[in-house]
Amino acid sequence: MITKAIIPVAGWGTRRLPITKIIEKSMLPVGNRPLVDYSVQELIKAGVKDIYMVISNVEPCQVQEFYKDNLALNQYLIDRGKEDRLKLAKTLPDDVTIHYTIQDPAGKYGTAVPIAMVVEEYSLNEPVLVFMGDDFIWNPEGESATETLIRAIQDPTDSAILGVEIDKEKVEKYGVLSTENGHLTGIVEKPSVEDAPSNLINVSKYIMSPDLLQYIVKYVKENDFGPKDQEYLVTDPIYEYIKNNGVMQVAPIAGEYLDGGSVEGWLHANNVVCNYQSNH
Repeated sequence: MITKAIIPVAGWGTRRLPITKIIEKSMLPVGNRPLVDYSVQELIKAGVKDIYMVISNVEPCQVQEFYKDNLALNQYLIDRGKEDRLKLAKTLPDDVTIHYTIQDPAGKYGTAVPIAMVVEEYSLNEPVLVFMGDDFIWNPEGESATETLIRAIQDPTDSAILGVEIDKEKVEKYGVLSTENGHLTGIVEKPSVEDAPSNLINVSKYIMSPDLLQYIVKYVKENDFGPKDQEYLVTDPIYEYIKNNGVMQVAPIAGEYLDGGSVEGWLHANNVVCNYQSNH
């Protein structure tokens, strides 16, 4: 069983300014819950006990505040006879721990950096789930993205990547997965419709083996890109990993990918979730 997960939530969320000046992007609400909590609750339901969140060095950190017990609120609910709402106010089970790592926004950046930081800080040497904090897969009556990834692993030394099917005409906006016999062979960034190897897109949800984690650490440590030159993209060490015979299973999923990174995506996510909740 995989019991550990990494969720990067640092950064200013500049695409969502000005609201992200005061609300962290991962804390933007979808229905009555923040974006990141859809992934957190899904991971917990699948058996994850330790979640490593990479946060910015700002105080107070809204993510940390959300996952704390609010003792004053709890007492208020008890005093007012609203004990039935205590379970809504408790956002983390007692047997689950969130560990926080602070990422300096002035330092190295890109999707590989927070993963490498956590692996080094906690000496992780086992398979971990890696989910980004500003999107999620919505499939309330079917298998979750976490369950799909875990089911895809055929050998404990393998890694896995989630693939979401989209209309082929829309592939130019995404990283598109190239596969062979269910294994990842490459990721083509923003290809033309004619050049796209498939209609499966990368939505940055993974199971990463210990070997792949070390490829990521090595990539971040051994490269020194300037602050404006190049991001440390996790797809670079993933490519090195599969080029050197590492196996990454591709796990297609039927659920809907909901992305809070843009205003349009966030509004759509709210419509999807709220419409479902109003009908159930």
